[in-house]
Formats: sequence, structure tokens, C-alpha cells
Amino acid sequence: MTILYFIIAISLLVVIHEYGHFWVARRCGVQVQRFSVGFGKPLFSIKDRHGTEFSLAPIPLGGYVKMLDSREGPVPEHLKDQEFNSKPAWQKIAIAAAGPVANFIFAIGVYWAVFSGGTEGLIPVVGDVISDSPAAMAGIEKGDRIVSIDGEVSNTWQDVSWQLLDYLGETTKVSLTLSNAENATRQVELNLVEWLSASEQPDPLGGIGLIPRLPSLSLTIADVVADSPAQQAGMIAGDRIVAVNGEQMDDWNTWVDRVRSAPNQPLQVAVERNQRETILTLIPAAVAMDDGKLVGQVGVMAQRPNIPQDWLVTSQPGIAQAFVMGVDKTGQLIGFTLESLWKMITGDVSVKNLSGPITIAKVAGASASGGLETFVGFLALLSVSLGVLNLLPVPMLDGGHIVFHLIEMVRGKALPESVQVGAVKVGMLMLLMLMSVAFYNDISRL
Repeated sequence: MTILYFIIAISLLVVIHEYGHFWVARRCGVQVQRFSVGFGKPLFSIKDRHGTEFSLAPIPLGGYVKMLDSREGPVPEHLKDQEFNSKPAWQKIAIAAAGPVANFIFAIGVYWAVFSGGTEGLIPVVGDVISDSPAAMAGIEKGDRIVSIDGEVSNTWQDVSWQLLDYLGETTKVSLTLSNAENATRQVELNLVEWLSASEQPDPLGGIGLIPRLPSLSLTIADVVADSPAQQAGMIAGDRIVAVNGEQMDDWNTWVDRVRSAPNQPLQVAVERNQRETILTLIPAAVAMDDGKLVGQVGVMAQRPNIPQDWLVTSQPGIAQAFVMGVDKTGQLIGFTLESLWKMITGDVSVKNLSGPITIAKVAGASASGGLETFVGFLALLSVSLGVLNLLPVPMLDGGHIVFHLIEMVRGKALPESVQVGAVKVGMLMLLMLMSVAFYNDISRL
């Protein structure tokens, strides 16, 4: 299913991206010879009345639009006016930019639909503060509600996470406005030093030491991961955890703490099943954290608790406002992606955050299991990333072609073909290096 959702995600985004090029090329009078989804020998193809071949190829890692171009071979005299290279530079720029723009339009449409349907989020009230963390040193306390971060309103924990991600890798001070149970407000200041710069998977809330307020989880197991230590010990969904090594378990957090503190150590776990108590021998797997510390993990999930309505904030904007929110959200993601790339270049953020197709596939599968809204939200995020990546001024990418055509507008003629070919070779080398790092990160995460 993970592979299936990966193929669906990549194929859909490729179609959207390439259709942008295709649509604008047709409007500029350029003959499109092939619209391919995937690479390799086509599995099947059809032609439309304009002679464009639409094909599906077996390698689902991209696609392309092939246009009539004199640089790739001789063009008959009667088709000269339909050839890409003969078009004015502004039209070439429009065609090159159309793919990324289509990705951004798709993201806007997704967020517009999501916001129009109404959204619900958890009010950012602190459930606990980790000792000696930036939050603890700033004086944030259990029960505080985060009102704003550096003047930007924080309505939900999701808002807080996105706002904090802006400071990834930085050494800076961040101002938070808080309110307590009596609605008295105060200002505190977080001191961040190269914040999460070396983290492979940055956790903004955990990174400052905040644990959101959440309803207590019951000790009843909702699901058991296949081939996990829990399954090997004989645990099944519906079991209620009673005690560990004779110590009574009061809540799910106590159980988690007990498991995490015992990597590779046998535990005698008492569970209640069908109103009878059973003793199971459980050996938690040892999992390494970012700091190298080993913690225990067994592979069970708690039943999802009911969240009180007064812990939630609901947004139901009108159609016009939802559209503005969709544009704003897409703009935020574009800015965040560019800023993250720059921080990787400058070394403020670890290149371990780069992900390749394996990680994309895993996230696609996980988001699909969360429902349609979660999956399309992931598609929108990936679409923005694809659009931004293609606009980078790197030869071979759309951004590189745009730079070539801008130079053509200034010079009044195109760059010599030898210069363009050399630049494309450099661009290909850069992309191969980038892909190698992404693949290495993917494999190391496995």
C-alpha cells in the first residue's frame, strides 16, 4: 500500500506540473510532441487530434513534456512557427515557469477546499514542561496558553509548530505571549542556541521542552505493530495493561516511561484480557535517540481518547476568506522551503533533513492511513516543495531555463549552445550530488 500511495502521489504531482508546461506551450503556439508520466519505454500511449502523444511509462519518478525544438533535430519549414526555440524569450519563460506555478495553484486549491470545509485544532495549552529546557528556563509553566510568538497569533498547536520552525538552526531570542487560567497575560523570552541544527527530524515542541495538554490515555491497547516485541510477547488489541514487574500502572504515560527505561530488558507485564489477568514476558527493543541514548520500544498504540470540545478551536471561514487563507498558507510553505534550503547551504540546518523517494513513500503511506484530508494535505505540501525545487536557478531545472531566457532577453539573442550544454552538465552533476545525499539519508533512516 505504501508503494501504491507513493505512485499515486508522484504521478498526480507530475501530471499537474507537466500539464502547466503543456497548457502554456499550447497557448504560445508550440507543438507538443509527447506528454509522458514516468520514464522509460511507454507501457501504452494515445494521440490527440493535435498529434500529441500521451504516454504512461514504468518508472514513476517524474515525467516530461517534449516540444518541437530545432536544437534536437531538423524542423520542417511549415512547422517553424510551432517550434519552441523560435519563440520570443518571454514566451519561453512563461512555458518554463508554468510547471512550478501549476504546483502552487494545486496547493492553493487544496488548502482552499480544506479551509472551506472547516478546520479544528487543539488550543495551545501547555500540559507539561521538560526540566532544564529552553521553555523551563524562560518560565513557561504547566497550564499556560501560548497566545502569540513574536507578535504572530497562535490559535492551535499546529500554528505554534510552524511558527517555531522559522527559527530552526538559529541562535536568537523568541518572545512568547502567554496567558494563565485567570486570563492574566505575560511575556517570556526563549533563548535558542543553534536550535535543532543537527537534528535529522526536528521536533519544534520537544525542541523547546513543551508537552501539549492532552486527555489521559487509557491503558487499553488499540493496536499492536506486526513483528514488534509486543506481538512476540503475545499482546493483542483490547488488552488492558495492569502492572509491570508487580508495579501498578496508573496511566499510559507511566507505562511508556517504564518501557522506555528498559531497552533489551525482560519485563513481566500483567494484562487484563476477557476479565482475566495474564502475565506476559516482554523485551522492549532498543532504539537510539538523536543524542545517542537508547530507549525501549515495544510497538503498541493506545486507544484514542475523546478530546473535550472546550480544548478545541474551530475555524469555519467563508469561501472568499478560505481562498485568501489558502494563498497565505501556500506562500508560507514556499517561504519556509526556501529558508530551509538556504539554512542547509549555510550549515545552520543539517543536510540529514533532505529526503528522497523512500521517505516520501513512507510519508505518503502514513498520511493516506490518516484519511483523505491528511493525504491531500501531504500532496499540497509535496507540490509546493516540487514547485520551489524546480524554480531554483540550476541548469536542467525550470529555474535554470528561466535564467537562460532572461539572459536572452537582455542580450537580444540566446547564449551560445556550447555554454548552455556546459551549464546543463554542471547542473546535472549538482542534482546527482543532491539525489545521492537524499538517497543516503533515506537508506540510513531504514
